[in-house]
Amino acid sequence: TAFKLQQGEKLRYYTYEIKDKKTIVIASKGVRSKTYEDFCAELPENDCRYGVIDLDFETDDGRPTSKLVLLTWNPDTAPIRSKMLYSGSKEALKTALPGVGIHINATDAAELDLETSILPTCRKFA
Repeated sequence: TAFKLQQGEKLRYYTYEIKDKKTIVIASKGVRSKTYEDFCAELPENDCRYGVIDLDFETDDGRPTSKLVLLTWNPDTAPIRSKMLYSGSKEALKTALPGVGIHINATDAAELDLETSILPTCRKFA
């Protein structure tokens, strides 16, 4: 399920930002060796981003698996205009990423917590 660039390199994640209020562009890329923590470190504290991460985890019955997750980072501290822009553009990004079945919205650090927030959601789809 690893998503690839044209060069064939396998990546752990992408983050996306909206440029000029209209264009969704790649803000950063994480190589396969990067972690979920690295992914979260790419998210600005006071502005919105989208992210897609290939998350490796164990199912409730202990099987290793991975899922592509689209995360919308919409922190409470972001400007209202930015929050509205990212909320309104999410459907377009979802359409452009057909292989991503799990969509998670996060508004603060607690909602980004891997063990308590992200993995329980992912396991529902595993």
